[in-house]
Amino acid sequence: MKNSIHAYSNILDLIGSTPLVHLNRIAEPLTGNFYAKLEAFNPGHSAKDRIASYIIEEAERKGILGPNSTIIETTSGNTGFSLAMVSIVKGYDCILAVSSKSSPDKIDMLRSMGAKVYVCPAHVSADDPRSYYEVAKRLHSEIDDSIYINQYFNELNIEAHYKTTGPEIWEQTQGQITHLVACSGTGGTISGIARYLKEQYRIEGLGKNLIPDATDFNAIDRYVKVSDADSAHMARKVAKTEGIFGGYTTGAAVQAIYQLDMEGEFTEDSNVVVVFPDHGSRYMSKVYSNEWMENQGFLDLQNNDVTKKIEYVK
Repeated sequence: MKNSIHAYSNILDLIGSTPLVHLNRIAEPLTGNFYAKLEAFNPGHSAKDRIASYIIEEAERKGILGPNSTIIETTSGNTGFSLAMVSIVKGYDCILAVSSKSSPDKIDMLRSMGAKVYVCPAHVSADDPRSYYEVAKRLHSEIDDSIYINQYFNELNIEAHYKTTGPEIWEQTQGQITHLVACSGTGGTISGIARYLKEQYRIEGLGKNLIPDATDFNAIDRYVKVSDADSAHMARKVAKTEGIFGGYTTGAAVQAIYQLDMEGEFTEDSNVVVVFPDHGSRYMSKVYSNEWMENQGFLDLQNNDVTKKIEYVK
């Protein structure tokens, strides 16, 4: 009798095909229709699963990786977790150089996934030998049969989102998307999605101590600057109004649509997709900690017009 059990071959088969969810109470004061692309539904709980899997599989396809290879990368947490997860499944060693500004939660998770972690000082220049960029480069030069992912300067970072996230959003909106809003760190997410969508239709795009080559500035129409405090408060507001437990950059992306709305960017016919990159569980000692918020001085900074508009959705 043929086996009738339907199961994925391994955890990596769950990467991608993340849901699009209509935003309701948080978007009530805004003009237009707003949708969240929930990348926390990836098995590693972030959009970085996409690039980790894609870059490693491309390296395998090109014969760059062998059975005893080592994966090396700089990371603030999410990419490292995704690389560690992929490395476990595929049998590679994983070494991560992490910025000291990463939360203890993230660092502990990286180690729990079998990665060797080097914690490097955050407040040094990119070319300082102590920076996580330079530490990763040094380890790559010292370790035979290793590859340095180098997400900030890797075109495959963009390509991963061009081939997966972009087509998903286009299909989920049936081509009716008018605006894409995403935070830009390495720039791979917004660049890859925007490249794909602009080939289908004309849309609006939104946006370290370096300018990453993995950012395609020609694909991005506009950057909006949001504050750390507003982003932190907005992440907490999203959780309390939508029941979506998103990370720090989720708050930043939603804060951006509030600021754009105040500038009259959207119309009643706007269909705005906002990328929610990761899960709030990785920020329990930061954004979701009242003690941390108070230490940053963020609990006393909500006195501007944007906040007044946010309070409307209580």
